Amino acid sequence: MSKFLSRIYSIYAAVLFVISFLLIFPFFLICIWVPGWQKFGRKINRYWAKVYFSLIFLPVRLEIKGTIQKNQPYIFLANHFSYLDVAMMGFIPGDVLFVGKASIRKAPLFGYYFKKLHIAVDRSRVKSRAETMRRAGEAIDKGSGIVLFPEGGIYTQNPPHMVPFKYGAFRLAVEKQIPIIPVTLSYNHLILPEDGKFLLHWKPAKMVLHEALDSNNFSSEYELSEQCYQIIQEQLHQDNPPKKSLKTSEA
Repeated sequence: MSKFLSRIYSIYAAVLFVISFLLIFPFFLICIWVPGWQKFGRKINRYWAKVYFSLIFLPVRLEIKGTIQKNQPYIFLANHFSYLDVAMMGFIPGDVLFVGKASIRKAPLFGYYFKKLHIAVDRSRVKSRAETMRRAGEAIDKGSGIVLFPEGGIYTQNPPHMVPFKYGAFRLAVEKQIPIIPVTLSYNHLILPEDGKFLLHWKPAKMVLHEALDSNNFSSEYELSEQCYQIIQEQLHQDNPPKKSLKTSEA
């Protein structure tokens, strides 16, 4: 796809995102304002993600390697290389709360919706991080899952290689004794690179939900973190093999 076509495609996708959000925003408001309806708001969130990717003609191949038990809360942890990651995590099954940066609350309308249905964290403030883990723990106690990017943001300079994980999610998993499901977003760094150009490139996406890691089987949050990291990174390497350099021989 040429740069010109990518720009047209990017504008189309951005406009469609705004329009689709504005159309469903009143339904989000109802679910926010009616006590006990927040779960329905997050269900709308999942439908919105699937419809949106269909409207921008971007197929998402969802590969589930393990069994996801109904009514069992999980912590879903994914690599984070692109702004597309948040939208694609809407394909996660079941009721889940997203943990995102506090800055998202500044976005008109979207920030209000996110703050009321999900969890925003200011990682620069220790108090905010502690409050986030408390709210995440409460959501788990109510039977909801958590979606989180353990790298803490888009920090890698060399995708598909991740930066080290932060331990908050793993500490929570051990404390609540609930399983973690590693998630690999294989190609988002190619579809919407984090290079400041905001150019969307058409390419079928892939999302892998790996087998759950039982937090009770690990002696520490560090060991659990290392295993989760290895699973996601191995899938990234498998789906993004290094390009072989062509060697020319002189006659």
